[in-house]
Parts: sequence; C-alpha cells; structure tokens
Amino acid sequence: MKPEKMLCVLLQDQQPDRISIAEVPIRSLKQGEVLVKMKAASLNHRDQWCRLAMYPNMKYPSILGSDGCGEVIEVFDDKDKSWIGKEVIFNPNVNWGDNPNYQSLNYTILGMPTDGTLAEYLIIPAHRLHEKPAHLTAFEAAALPLAALTAWRAVFTKGEISKGKNVLITGIGGGVAQFALLFSVAVGANVFVTSGSEDKIQRAVELGAKMGVNYKEKGWEKILQKQVFMGFDAIIDGTGGENFGTLAKMLGFGANLVVYGGTAGTPSPIHLPRLFFSQSNIKGTTMGTDEEFEQMLDFVNKHSIVPIIDSVRPLREAISAFDRMHRAEQFGKLVISMINK
Repeated sequence: MKPEKMLCVLLQDQQPDRISIAEVPIRSLKQGEVLVKMKAASLNHRDQWCRLAMYPNMKYPSILGSDGCGEVIEVFDDKDKSWIGKEVIFNPNVNWGDNPNYQSLNYTILGMPTDGTLAEYLIIPAHRLHEKPAHLTAFEAAALPLAALTAWRAVFTKGEISKGKNVLITGIGGGVAQFALLFSVAVGANVFVTSGSEDKIQRAVELGAKMGVNYKEKGWEKILQKQVFMGFDAIIDGTGGENFGTLAKMLGFGANLVVYGGTAGTPSPIHLPRLFFSQSNIKGTTMGTDEEFEQMLDFVNKHSIVPIIDSVRPLREAISAFDRMHRAEQFGKLVISMINK
C-alpha cells in the first residue's frame, strides 16, 4: 500500500538554492498511468540548468529528474497489470512528434515541467516504460536513459560513426560523453578524447579510447592532428566555448561535427573556408525519438554496455551531487539511491 506522501528533490523559485529535499503528497493515478516505487535515479546537466533557472519554460514547483529505475507497484488500467512487479526504466521523451528529424513544438522532457524521477515514487504513463536491462543493477540502469539516448543519436544518427572511423569526443567525464565513448568503442571506431583532467583522460583510455589530450595545455590540437592527419570523421561536442573554432578546423573531408551542448559557453568563430572546402557538416542534436530509444536499448543489451557511475548517495544527500556536477568533478553518472534514503 502506497503512503500518502514522499520525499523528493523539489525545484522551488522561493528557495535560496532553488532546490530542496521536500515532502510532497502522492496524487492518485489517472487513466493510462502507473505508479513506480523508485530504487534509484541519476542526474543530468539538464537538472543543474533547471536549478540555475537557465532552462526554457521554467515551472515551479517541479520534481526534477529524467533518469531512473524502479518497480511498478500499481496501475490504473487492467491492460497494464502485466507491468506490476517488474523492474523498469523510463523513456524520458514527452511528445517528440511525428517527424524523426526534429522534436515537436510542444516537446518536453520528464522532470520539469512534468514531475520527474528524483523522488521515492513516480507516476508515469505506461507507454513510457521499458524493462530494465537484465545485465544491469538498478543503479546502473538508472544512469542510462537520457544521456544514452542523446549519445545514441549524436553518435549514429548524426555522427554516422561506424567501424574504423576516427572520432573525437570532447569533455570526457560527463554522462553523454561517456556513452558516446562506450558506443563508439563497441562498434570498433578509433576514439580520441579531450578533458581538462589527466585522471579523466586515463579513465577514458582504460575504457577503450586510443588516447586523450588536455585542452588546457597549449598546442593540444597539434597533438591530435599528428595522430589523425586527414582530420576526424566525426567530432562529438557538448562544450562549445573557446575551442569550438579549433574543433571545426580538425574535421576531415565530409565529416560531421555534432553539437549536443554548450557547457563552456559561447563558441569561438569558425574559419568558414576550412568548413566548406572540406565538405563537412555541423549538426545540432538533442535527445532522440522513441524508435531511437528502443534501438539504444537493443544495442546496450547486445553489447552488454554498463554505464559508468561516478558515485551513489542517498536521496537526502542529493544536493551534494548537484554541487559535484556544477564543479565538473564527476566521471560518469551521479546516482541517487531511494533504497537507502
């Protein structure tokens, strides 16, 4: 029997820090919905952007969190009873739309404005459920959905990465970057990485990267250019910032520079002749379609992909995970446990 209230990470405009660990009522189910008792959830940069009020269409109050794993304990419709007792993860897409090339105008993501996964319980439409990959723990599975989906579309749909391609992944350590690395290595691509941390570069090499460079060191791009003389077939970038123009110069003929974020701020100028003479492309991407989510899960199962977890902490200590992400200290996903609150 479900309780009347639950703990959650609540986004509130009047809070000094905008987020707090709060107790809120658990509402009744509506048609098509199920109730999930959460075991774990994980953070994404999206959650931190919401905390900083740097995300469009902010809604207060909202329960944050797009990723998670739990057990279905109640359903509204009899047709969904087969889900009861199953461990599940969630497709965080809300209203992608009919066009696979881009999301609809009313597209949103689970966890603001729709209440999300950083809570003891989650109410969600049954059609967003997927069974937890059998080879993953609840903590590992909770690290998967949003970042892995974003990486899947960036790597395969937009980046067109395949066996033997030379790939550069910037800012290794974040969620999307780590999945881009794992996916690219799994198909046999030659992966190179950048980071401002030697420890993170070493971790990436241990996971299959050929090598990495520290972008804080002068001449870092020349080191990579010596390794891949004709330029990269694909560059997966979630940073932007002052190095963006340099990345564009490192594209090979007919290559793809795929951009999914801008954590380093305003991008530097691009040398346009280098771009058009190489017949290369700059492609924006975010999230992915429901079909891509299913493709990503199939790939994770086939290749036994295991998400890299930076740390696991109880729900009452979730704000410290936000702070760690803000300082860019993590390698892999920051996971919040609902089992030990």
